[in-house]
Formats: sequence, structure tokens, C-alpha cells
Amino acid sequence: MIFENLDRIVFAGDSVTDMGSAQPIGEGLGDNMGHGYPRVIESLVSAVYPELTLRFTNAGISGNTSKHLLERYKRDVLDLHPQWVSICIGINDVWRQFDSPAMPEEAVSPEAYASNLRQMIEAAKSVAKGVILATPYYMEPNRTDFMRARMQVYVDICAQLADTYDCIFVDFQAMYDRYLAYKHSSLIAWDRVHPNQIGATLMAKEWLSACGFDYNHTPAPLNP
Repeated sequence: MIFENLDRIVFAGDSVTDMGSAQPIGEGLGDNMGHGYPRVIESLVSAVYPELTLRFTNAGISGNTSKHLLERYKRDVLDLHPQWVSICIGINDVWRQFDSPAMPEEAVSPEAYASNLRQMIEAAKSVAKGVILATPYYMEPNRTDFMRARMQVYVDICAQLADTYDCIFVDFQAMYDRYLAYKHSSLIAWDRVHPNQIGATLMAKEWLSACGFDYNHTPAPLNP
């Protein structure tokens, strides 16, 4: 696994990262980490790698677009001095184009999205060991659906930027596409966006796989 003892991992994002976490950042005991994929990741790493002490911080805020995240990025991400920054943003950039079409200023164009992400990646790389870039997604197997087709544009932007900046890439959209070949999206999210615990677990597994997580890891025994 890529993480080392005492690393701090900050999850930056919107509601699918937030999931009821403390604001503006959540970490530690109780429900401060929320109940989304960051909490599942923290639980799995703590269970399988007990010899590591890692600090997980949830900096997701519900409703954020990439524009909103960029505006608070210094306070909620960079100033925390993370070793790793995980970015998952873009769902609202697209969603506002469909649920608020008369308010175009609420959405974020592909060009602006790419620019916002590029600034976040470059800033994170200046202070952290690395960036984990996760795609936005829409749980719709019909790729001709208007929102699903539009979302793919933003997914592709993430893939291109991850390649350009040598980020660890997590394709949540492709993961959900594979899963929805077997199960209907209503099993995970009625609105096809906000995941229940099944979806949070799927996302955590995909994220951890990209980070070299080993479910069969056995810590070395402590000296008596």
C-alpha cells in the first residue's frame, strides 16, 4: 500500500464524500467522518493494517461544484498539510446543467472544470506526496441518457489530467458501470448519485485497489 505511518489523507469533494461528516472538516471518533466511502476506507485500513497509524480527514461539503471546492481549497486542504490529497468532484458541475437549466451560473463547463481541477492538482502536488484523482459519476447504464453522456465528458477530463500529472486514478464511473450490469441503481441510490452503504463500500474498494491495498496483509509480529 502506498501510505506510510503517520500519513494524513484528506478527502476533498462534494456530498458523496461529505455524507454527514463534521464541517468544514471531519475526522476522529464518532460520526465526524460521515458514513460514506472515506469512513469505509478508514475502517478497512485500520482493520487490515493495524501497525499503521494514519490520519483520515473528510473535507467534503454537500452541494459543492469544483468552483466551490477551489474557493475553499487552501483552508480545507492545503493548510492541513496532508501527505496525500484525494479529490472527487464534478457531480454538481454536471447536475446543475440538468436540474437548474435556467441558472447556468450554477453549473461548471468542461473547460472551467478542467481548469479548476488542474489548479487543485498542482497546488496539492506542491505540498503533498501525491494526488488521488477520482471521477464523478452517474449511476445510469444507458450511456445515451443526457446526464450520463454529459458526465462522461467530465470523467474523461479526469482521466486525461490524471495521466498528465501522474495522479493515482480512480474511475468510479467505470466501477458503477460494471456493477450495474448485474444490479439496478435503485439498490444503491434512488437519485443515482448519493450512495448507501453498498455504494460506499464499492467506492472504498475501488479507491483502495488503486492505492495498493492488500486484503490478505498480515502485519509482522511484535517483538515480545
